[in-house]
Amino acid sequence: MPLILTEEQTMLKEAADGFLAGRAPIAHLRQLRDDRDPDGVSRELWRAFGEMGFAGVIVPEADGGSGLGAVEAGVIAESLGRTLTPSPFMGSSVLAASVLTGAGSQAQKAAWLGRLSAGEAILALAVDEGPKHAPSRIATTAERSGNGFVLNGAKGFVLDGHVADALIVAARTEGGLTLFLIDPKAAGVDIERTVMVDAHNAARVVLSDVRVDADAVIGAVDGGQGPLDAALTLGRACAAASLVGAGDQAFQTTLEYLRTRRQFGKAIGEFQALQHRAAHLFTEIEIAQAAVLAALQAIDAGREDAILIASIAKAKAGRVAELAVQEAVQMHGGVGMTDEYDVGLFMKRVRVLNELLGDAGFHQERLAQSQGF
Repeated sequence: MPLILTEEQTMLKEAADGFLAGRAPIAHLRQLRDDRDPDGVSRELWRAFGEMGFAGVIVPEADGGSGLGAVEAGVIAESLGRTLTPSPFMGSSVLAASVLTGAGSQAQKAAWLGRLSAGEAILALAVDEGPKHAPSRIATTAERSGNGFVLNGAKGFVLDGHVADALIVAARTEGGLTLFLIDPKAAGVDIERTVMVDAHNAARVVLSDVRVDADAVIGAVDGGQGPLDAALTLGRACAAASLVGAGDQAFQTTLEYLRTRRQFGKAIGEFQALQHRAAHLFTEIEIAQAAVLAALQAIDAGREDAILIASIAKAKAGRVAELAVQEAVQMHGGVGMTDEYDVGLFMKRVRVLNELLGDAGFHQERLAQSQGF
């Protein structure tokens, strides 16, 4: 399949870029950060996401969404990377929406997907528990009790968990992994906001003897691995798209600086050494963009190897975005890390996105194991 966007996808990209540039530029992030906003996200902006059809991008039309696919979700994620916009999009519209559309009951879908698509609700997926992404090492337990379950454990790096209207929690049951839809205000649920280095939001969630009924189970008991893997695969591809967006925007900002900053009587972009570095970075970004689009297309096509292609995209986009922000700071000189310039903000965002859903090392290890190494 050609690694280019269709006409409709290009129109969506232009709409997302224009919307975020107008409603949520980098100044929006700075304001939330500097005002020490207690939520760290704008509910008004999230409702506007719903009005634009972005919040429910992968939600079927029958459930109130836009009925689009992974490529379209990646297009929006890339635009968010360009503007550094704090948004529940990744946690709600990608991860949680994937779980509910793929495995949710009719009652669960009716309760949440329409509200999510309208930007009226925020959902969060709680998976990771340690300092690194390791979904195979989930220790949170769910033990049967009467007609339901009792959950115990702790989750970290829960995107926008502090403002979530519902939590999707992955826990170990007797025969495997099970996903639960939990009210964050339920007895025994303790949530602590953790502001990250890039001024985006996550939370730590502690579950202490949290009791839920059987209807809180998403899909089948012990059958949560498949829906979780599908959500994480889509999330990794979209995180890779955000990395490409952030890396490319840092590169574009640097190019503008090279054109305007003068030294020794000429624009510094005229120096061949900087031209060589810029050319190398341009080719790397193009390769990363192709890898990301290939992963998103593979997910939409339902390919069995989509999970590995998404790992390739996440690893490549992470490496390239890291190179892009490092080069941006170096070519700006010492001022690049001052808060006055945006490139330092891009560096912080890339560092967080690299850790989200597995860094390059995590995905390289997965690829190596898949090949028998």
